[in-house]
Amino acid sequence: RGTAPERIEMIATDSQLADLLPQLERVDRIAVDTEADSLHCYYEKLCLVQLSFGGNDYLIDPLAGFDLAPLANTLTDKEIVLQGADFDLRLLRRSMNFVATRIFDTVIAARLLGIREFSLAALVEKFFGVVLTKGSQKANWAQRPLPRHMAEYAMNDTRYLLPLAEKLEADLRERGRLEWFRQSCQRALEQTSVQRVRDEDDAWRISGSGKMDGRTSAILRELWHWREKEAQAADRPAFHVLQNHLLLEAAQAFATGEAPDFRHFSARRRQTFRDAAEKALHLPESAWPLRRRRVGTRPTPQTERAAEALRRRRDAVADEHGLEPSFIAPRGALDAVAADESRSTALLAPWQRSLLQL
Repeated sequence: RGTAPERIEMIATDSQLADLLPQLERVDRIAVDTEADSLHCYYEKLCLVQLSFGGNDYLIDPLAGFDLAPLANTLTDKEIVLQGADFDLRLLRRSMNFVATRIFDTVIAARLLGIREFSLAALVEKFFGVVLTKGSQKANWAQRPLPRHMAEYAMNDTRYLLPLAEKLEADLRERGRLEWFRQSCQRALEQTSVQRVRDEDDAWRISGSGKMDGRTSAILRELWHWREKEAQAADRPAFHVLQNHLLLEAAQAFATGEAPDFRHFSARRRQTFRDAAEKALHLPESAWPLRRRRVGTRPTPQTERAAEALRRRRDAVADEHGLEPSFIAPRGALDAVAADESRSTALLAPWQRSLLQL
């Protein structure tokens, strides 16, 4: 298969989807990818679903306003092949109520084979000698009509996944790691079903805020909430309104009696920005944010020794099997298990526990 598909079919109506579904029903394994517009909107939308199966590639247009429930229902009992499953599965669940029951994650497969360069472009070049074109990662996927070069870029995200999965699966079987892979995919699937909830009280604590004093933190918190309201009203990502480093600089400037001048702001936006800072400046000290305390207790010397022993064991096993140590067990998991070994079941797959003799 060449790098550019001759014909790209966009499914945008109920009848087009109805024609596609019988073909979908005949296969067991389907390559899936998604595109969203989170870099261009505050309220992220599913803008494109790419499917490859049976030697053909399809684009589904969720923005065309037709019913995607029949597609979700047909995909439910299929094995879904994805390159890094977490984002796509969460987006599909949220946008079209699709919950996968079986997945084949090519990133997990590659890492279990000790492959260190596991981006889709690197894997396609390694296994097929094809160099994929770049350039549309940050494009606005909500634009219609979708330009040809963007459609081709999107289609390349799935058109190599099925043959790639076959090659990776054969290598995993040869290395005796297919069961490890199945366990890891099952674990990844379970993790995507756990909803991530943002802590609204702490969401304003962006990188760099931890070093601020209470008064400056109070200003930053108010400016962060101002930015959220502005971003929501304009339906633009928060960084379009003001980037994090400028938000930090503004809070520090207001705290020292200066007024940062963002000339690109409208007069209204400049005024409401200053009003937010003034509101924070007039707060009593009792209303300032408290410094974040470290979660948990300090590890005992015994726990630290146990964690160090686990790390040495993990590193030796990783070296023996040609795997990245963090893929066998990240440091945080090892620290948690050292403090309470019963947590290993929740934090690690059976193959990981077996390698670590837990």
